[in-house]
Amino acid sequence: MNILITGITGLFGSQLAREFSQLGSIHGLKKKDSSIELLAGFDFPIQWHQGELSDFESLVEAMQGIDLVIHSAGLVSFLSKDKERLYEVNAQGTANLVNAMLTAGVGKLVHVSSVAALGRSPEVREVDEKSKWVESDLNTEYAVSKYWAELEAWRGEQEGIDLIVVNPSVLLGKASSGRSSTSIYSYVLDENRFFPKGDLNYIDVRDAAKITRQLVERKAWGERFVLNREAIPFRQFFAEIAAVFGKKAPTIPLSTWQVSLFSSLVSVLQLFGMKNIPLNKKSAMLSQQRIRFDNAKVQRFLDYRYYTLRESLDWAKIP
Repeated sequence: MNILITGITGLFGSQLAREFSQLGSIHGLKKKDSSIELLAGFDFPIQWHQGELSDFESLVEAMQGIDLVIHSAGLVSFLSKDKERLYEVNAQGTANLVNAMLTAGVGKLVHVSSVAALGRSPEVREVDEKSKWVESDLNTEYAVSKYWAELEAWRGEQEGIDLIVVNPSVLLGKASSGRSSTSIYSYVLDENRFFPKGDLNYIDVRDAAKITRQLVERKAWGERFVLNREAIPFRQFFAEIAAVFGKKAPTIPLSTWQVSLFSSLVSVLQLFGMKNIPLNKKSAMLSQQRIRFDNAKVQRFLDYRYYTLRESLDWAKIP
């Protein structure tokens, strides 16, 4: 089986490549200047295809001879300046990918979405695969773009593509990877004093990739799956990181007014060119929410045993 992975140079994509190399030959779609650092040392070959989601012809060319596409490429940002880019990459990019698959006659797709695409509302405390998207002030532009991307993937299924959608929560990878998803370690390593009052939903990136492979092996086509280890209070999560890395844990809870003040400050700093602050008002408010993404469906399908949080953090600490 020939397997094409978009986003293969990223945290999740590289781990998916490792897992799916057990099922067939791995093909990777990457931009000309993309770093392949996370793929160093892999003991299997990768056949590279140069292209990107905005280039339909490059997608069709990369699809030749492919049996399965794993679409893990996407843009994660909470910056107001990236609003249009989010829709271009996540929504229109997925539409281009689906259309390229239909053009090339590729029949199977694993679409990597996000728990953000399941939506948020103030009164809901538990979310699963049956949850319906509702308009809410808590939905970030990133969440909306991922929801639209899912609609494109499901359109592909209606037009004949076999589809599995996975919705991972926060992915825990190596602390040294330098990717945006690992910035949560940096917050504790810098010994910040404050913690949000809400819950963090997380999963080890190795678990997320292995579950995805097993779902394909089980031929779970036409289904969507939440990928989440558990929901844990931020304070407890930060304390675990601090214990493993030998740092002081945050001890002061953020009040609602402090979150509002902080997010306003972030907006001002962004106006003055400080572009790499990964929060806005909505994402800051989300961190105050108590919410759980239910993984019961995965357990019914696979009866999966996850890494413990300590096992994940011990692994994350190793360079």
